[in-house]
Amino acid sequence: MLDDFLVRAALAGLAVALAAGPLGAFVVWRRMAYFGEATAHAAILGVALALGFEISVFAGTLATALVMALAVTQLSGRGMAMDTALGVLAHAALAFGLVAVSFLHGVRVDLSAYLFGDILAVGRDELAVIWLGALAVVGLVLWRWNALLTATVSEELAKASGLDPARERLVLTVALALVVAVALQVVGALLIVALLIVPAAAARPLARSPEGMALVTVAIGALSALGGLWGSLEFDTPAGPSIVVAASMLFAASLALPRRA
Repeated sequence: MLDDFLVRAALAGLAVALAAGPLGAFVVWRRMAYFGEATAHAAILGVALALGFEISVFAGTLATALVMALAVTQLSGRGMAMDTALGVLAHAALAFGLVAVSFLHGVRVDLSAYLFGDILAVGRDELAVIWLGALAVVGLVLWRWNALLTATVSEELAKASGLDPARERLVLTVALALVVAVALQVVGALLIVALLIVPAAAARPLARSPEGMALVTVAIGALSALGGLWGSLEFDTPAGPSIVVAASMLFAASLALPRRA
C-alpha cells in the first residue's frame, strides 16, 4: 500500500497535522507566530549545512531550527525587543541559507521543494522519520500539557505552583524545532507557520476547552492536508500551498460560526 505515492503523501500530511495541532494551539495562545516563522526560516540554512556535510536533512534542519529558537530566546532575554530579534534572525537565516546553497557544487538542490514543500515526493524512509518526529512532538506536549497550560495562562501562577516558566518555554522551543523539521518536506519552510496558526485559529470558535481546541485543531489540520492534496491533484496546483489554501478556507468558514464561551 505504501508504494502508492498518494497514500504516502496523505500519511505524511496527517502526521504533520497531528504534530502541528496541539503545538499550534500554544503558538496562538502565546502569540508566537513570528517566533515560529524565524525558526522555520532557519530550516533553509539547515538544509544547506546538511547537504554540505552530507548528513540527514532532517537532522540538519532540526539542529538549526533549535539553535535559532534558542538564539531568539537569549537575545530577547538581554533586553532586545522580541520583534527586532525575530526580524533580524529570521531574514538573516533565510538569506544565509540561500547563499550557502549556491556554494554547494556537485549537489543538485531543488529550492522550491524546501521552500514550498514536495509532499508528493515523500518516500518510505522519509515517511517513517516524519511519523517518528510527529509522535515525539505529541508525546512531549502531552507529557508537559498541564505545566505548559499553566505557564501560558500566567507565569506567576506557574511559579506559585512550583513550575519553571523558562523550562516550559524550552519545551515549546524543542517541540517547535521538531515540527519544523517534520513539516519541511510537506509544506516547506515558508508555509510551516501557516499550518501551525491557521487550523488553530479556525478551531477557536468550535472549542469549549484547551484540550478541545487542540483536538479540533488536529482535525482541521487533517482535513486541510487531505483537502489540499485533493485540490492539488484535481486542479494541478502545488501541493504545499494547496494545503494552506484548504486550511484558510476552513478558517474563513469558521468565522461564520458563533464563538463558544
